[in-house]
Amino acid sequence: MDSGGHGGANISQHEGVDATTQKTADLTAFVQNLLQQMQTRFQTMSESIITKIDEMGSRIDDLERSIGELVKETGHVDVMPASPSNSSLRGGSGMESM
Repeated sequence: MDSGGHGGANISQHEGVDATTQKTADLTAFVQNLLQQMQTRFQTMSESIITKIDEMGSRIDDLERSIGELVKETGHVDVMPASPSNSSLRGGSGMESM
């Protein structure tokens, strides 16, 4: 009869293990779902940022083209020199001969 009492304890322990296993499985599924949602949102945001950067690059290219056309229309050859002229490097204003 003594073994009958232990049998009930074994069933109770088994139910506890099953409940713990189920809680662990539920938590694992929840975390995996949460990580998947975060990955999806991150991917969406990344694509959005890349699209906006590409659009900005196109707008900058258009702006540079427009500025170039305006410069040609006004007849200026070199409005913004790539490097300082020699006279400005020497401190001259180009008006020394006057």
